[in-house]
Amino acid sequence: MISAKARVRMLRWGFRVLFGLPPWLKRALAGRSIRLAGQVLDPDLQLLGKVSALLESGDGGTVDQAALAEQRRQADMAAEVAAEPGLEDIKTTDLEVPGATGPLPARLYVPPSAPHVSALLVYFHGGGFVLGSLATVDPLCRLLAAQSGVRVLSVGYRLAPEFPYPAALDDAIAAYLGIRAEMPALGADPDMIAVGGDSAGANLALVVSHEMAVSGGPVPAFAMALYPVTDVERTGGSRDVFGTGFGLTADFIAELERLYLPDGIPTDDTRGAILRADDLAGMPPVYLSTAGFDPLRDEGEELAERLREQGVPVVARRFPGLVHGYASFTAVSAAARDATLDAASALRAALALAEAKLTEARRQQPAA
Repeated sequence: MISAKARVRMLRWGFRVLFGLPPWLKRALAGRSIRLAGQVLDPDLQLLGKVSALLESGDGGTVDQAALAEQRRQADMAAEVAAEPGLEDIKTTDLEVPGATGPLPARLYVPPSAPHVSALLVYFHGGGFVLGSLATVDPLCRLLAAQSGVRVLSVGYRLAPEFPYPAALDDAIAAYLGIRAEMPALGADPDMIAVGGDSAGANLALVVSHEMAVSGGPVPAFAMALYPVTDVERTGGSRDVFGTGFGLTADFIAELERLYLPDGIPTDDTRGAILRADDLAGMPPVYLSTAGFDPLRDEGEELAERLREQGVPVVARRFPGLVHGYASFTAVSAAARDATLDAASALRAALALAEAKLTEARRQQPAA
């Protein structure tokens, strides 16, 4: 019986061979171009969709609560299969950070180019608040650290259905505040902490930023949100147009929402749907990306527009040929890699600007 590690190696080799074929041959294997709502699906991701359909039982999947541990293990393995090569020089350290009810697992990524004391990105993984782990986001965190030159601290958090809302959010807030208190020990400046995440993790990063703004807490220097979850129980729009055929389905989103928010959004607590917050002013500068073929596209872009209206500096990007989760596909899609590098560049630029402002403010402070 083949071992899990051997299977990962075989699948990784197969993917690299397949996606290393000449473009014309990959196009032939993928089939005719998919055009929808004025957009053309990236051919590499179209081919990936075909391969995934052969390897999996359905489009987007369902959550089998009886076999949830195995589904989470499979998600970890899929990330390892799709990992981008050449990032082994990123130094990693596994550690623990404070959570709302106890320690949380975390992993620190330090790129060779990072100065002795620098900025830090606190990163929350995606997975619909039900799936995902440090392992699933490990390749992405390595790439972000390598391309931005910024330390990245990936944080795990409690998952539904074992721990429904607001457990993940409580953990994210506790982790952010706890990490900020320990920044010097992590080789980072407490005033140079950013938050980020993908999908559900992007939701956590945005809500942590918002909670700090409304509570008078320490607001992050920057927030990076890749194809974020911003609302729940939506219908119509992108959830209908792109709700089937592009990996993540509208039905799967609804299933994850029911597990995370079994009773729906509380009437007195809109933190589970940041798009519904009354006031977004005071949030840090935000980088927010959406994918053209993503059911979550509309709610992400609506949030970007609301942030702009309330005076929050926003860089909003739509990558029209990509699908939800594109930052996990950088090893097979050049377009997905370019989009992910765009986020890394925004992170580097935003924190360099924040550092310059901080240095000037400290220079102007009177001597003690």
